[in-house]
Amino acid sequence: MSATQTQTLTPSMKRQRRADMRRNVLYLVLIVIGLVAPFMAYPVFLMKVLCFALFACSFNLLLGYAGLLSFGHAAFLATGGYITGYLLASYPGLTPELGIIAGTLSAVALGAVFGALSIRRQGIYFAMVTLALAQLVFFVYVQSPFTGGEDGLHGVPRGDLFGFISLRSNLAMYYFVFAIFLIGFAIIQRAVHSPYGQVLKAIRENEPRAVSLGYNVDAYKWVAFVLSAGLAGLAGSTKTVVFQLASLTDAHWHMSGEVILMTLLGGVGTLFGPVMGAGIVVSLQHLLAQSPLGNWVGPILGVIFVVCVLSFRSGIVGEILKSYRKNFK
Repeated sequence: MSATQTQTLTPSMKRQRRADMRRNVLYLVLIVIGLVAPFMAYPVFLMKVLCFALFACSFNLLLGYAGLLSFGHAAFLATGGYITGYLLASYPGLTPELGIIAGTLSAVALGAVFGALSIRRQGIYFAMVTLALAQLVFFVYVQSPFTGGEDGLHGVPRGDLFGFISLRSNLAMYYFVFAIFLIGFAIIQRAVHSPYGQVLKAIRENEPRAVSLGYNVDAYKWVAFVLSAGLAGLAGSTKTVVFQLASLTDAHWHMSGEVILMTLLGGVGTLFGPVMGAGIVVSLQHLLAQSPLGNWVGPILGVIFVVCVLSFRSGIVGEILKSYRKNFK
């Protein structure tokens, strides 16, 4: 950009440019940390964090930017996992990326149906409809032979990526999962900063006004629901390949509660909040499970959640951003 063009920038444009530059630097630093992380910590644990971080980010897209609280997001996580696991276990020649794509598309299809049935409701009615639909999916998976019922689906092969890159090594698997997480996060980041994302925020803040401006509110919310479901399915498909199993735990309503906890703890409506929330929850579960308090994981997480919600209403990342804007802008 020439000097003349630089001088014509308004103060708000200059602030926005500086903010974009800081955000890009932060992204670069986090990518570098992600690349070196498997040499500092156990790769399988890190992969679990990334899978749940993507799951939480997908939920945050729905709650934080569209203002839709779903109590049934576990259905999409489980659908992606079960479809991917069944295909990879039943067809040994199928490569893992194709299995993950199939699982993700299955979650997208389920999200399209669920969204069409639920988005016409608001508030607690929307939440109850999604919970009821998710419980229906749970009972289907309990009874279906291909899921293994309560025993789960075991022995899912990791296979060879693109037919020639072996994923049997945890290090290779980690970088594959990290790449999937980056793709999912980039999709969310692009969506919320696009004109579509701005309309979603307008709907969240004042839906009647968005309707008066001529926007098809139901269509915008339906697209957000489907996109969120697809990303949740992507997280479930990836998780199944990592751990080589799919179980009813992913379909249970407790999982829908956990993703709400992760999102609110980290900061709803922020890009990095769900990532931090997922990291904290998964780390606490891991540490508490290995301690004498292993049977009290649920109550302890509940107490932490209540304390954080009362003390940090915007979540950890949300409070950090508020403090930054207050003191440095």
